[in-house]
Amino acid sequence: QVQLVESGGGLVQAGGSLRLSCAASGRTFSTYVMGWFRQAPGKERDIVASIRWSGGNTYYADSLEGRFTISRDFVKTTVYLQMNSLKPEDTAVYICAARPLYTSKWNYWGQGTQVTVSS
Repeated sequence: QVQLVESGGGLVQAGGSLRLSCAASGRTFSTYVMGWFRQAPGKERDIVASIRWSGGNTYYADSLEGRFTISRDFVKTTVYLQMNSLKPEDTAVYICAARPLYTSKWNYWGQGTQVTVSS
């Protein structure tokens, strides 16, 4: 059974940093892309960043302005999202997801972790 378990969310002041973790288990993810999405109240779920498990190719949403970094740890089978210079508009539920490399459908999702940035 595939599981994606997020952690690391919380309340932080504007300008602060958080590191989110997504512990992945239940299958081999070597041919997968891992991603972080976020969803704010009343808004659609948007992709924030993704990383190819093998090779490490990354993608970031343009709106991030270089403030976030996605990475992965092979030994811990964990994906991280380092978030710096946080803004109140970054407040959302952050959700980890996985999809096969050559598809566009994200077929595994975590439960999400709340990030709240106060002004």
